[in-house]
Amino acid sequence: MARRSDSGGRLDDAARAGWLYYVAGRTQDEIAAAMGISRQSAQRLVSLAVAERLIKVRLDHPIAACLEKGEALRERFSLKHVEVVPSDPAGTSSTVGIAEAGAAEIERWLRQPDPIVLAVGTGRTLKAAVDQLPPMDCPQHRIVSLTGNIGPDGSAAYYNVIFSMADAIKARHFPMPLPVLCSSSEERVLLHDQPMVRSTLALGAAANVTFVGVGELGENAPLCLDGFLAVDEMKKLIAEGAAGEICGWFFDGDGQIMNNPINDRVASVPVPPRETCTVVGIAQGRKKSPAILAALRGGLLNGVITDEQSAEYLLTH
Repeated sequence: MARRSDSGGRLDDAARAGWLYYVAGRTQDEIAAAMGISRQSAQRLVSLAVAERLIKVRLDHPIAACLEKGEALRERFSLKHVEVVPSDPAGTSSTVGIAEAGAAEIERWLRQPDPIVLAVGTGRTLKAAVDQLPPMDCPQHRIVSLTGNIGPDGSAAYYNVIFSMADAIKARHFPMPLPVLCSSSEERVLLHDQPMVRSTLALGAAANVTFVGVGELGENAPLCLDGFLAVDEMKKLIAEGAAGEICGWFFDGDGQIMNNPINDRVASVPVPPRETCTVVGIAQGRKKSPAILAALRGGLLNGVITDEQSAEYLLTH
């Protein structure tokens, strides 16, 4: 998958800054804070939007409708970060668009000079985003995995992203040396009590920003396809009201983490507290939309990167 070109990415940023300034009425200081850039950079992006004739009577750029939906999502769910990318009705990929947007947001955090703890989940969409990251040197940051990196058969989990991410950005990384699901709750307690695991749990809880996928449920859900969960277990969860999962944690239609034997076996780090951490879900698509909506309703996420069609669902249900 080709990375977004620098010129294309800059025009997208100029379109975003122009929309925030001329349509949303934000000040340049507010734009700088929203986009994670300096005030001078925000001013230059607004000027570029005018110079490239993106600003006329309306924003002459396809991202305008996405920005409007994003602002509506921000207000409805009190979100810290929103990104809505155009939908491709004829597309067959479930990651094109949001993978590039996710990579851009991850990169913005990593460009910060001050040290941060960045936590990551797992999954196909998140891996596609990490694959878009440019090479960077970030020795000041720490990257921690919220989920285990061991598959059901003892092999390395393919969609665990921390190692490929660490290779790209040259940062200290802290994997979770556990499976996604333990065989029992007693085993989880025993494994979590190991010194190496305790330090990873503490680091994940202290994350400044977290990027996670949002999993849909069903017989073809990733946890079933990857062998972590039996089909009959998945059916029982759905019958009990489960709506989706984040890092293996199952939640109901109101976005509440469920109290059940499956969640008692989850070895993942709990999703960091949203009061102190920006937790961004990267997901799109008809199958995932109900799970995204539930996670937003329950406040499991305070940021989302999705597409137009999914945003429309989130705004109308």
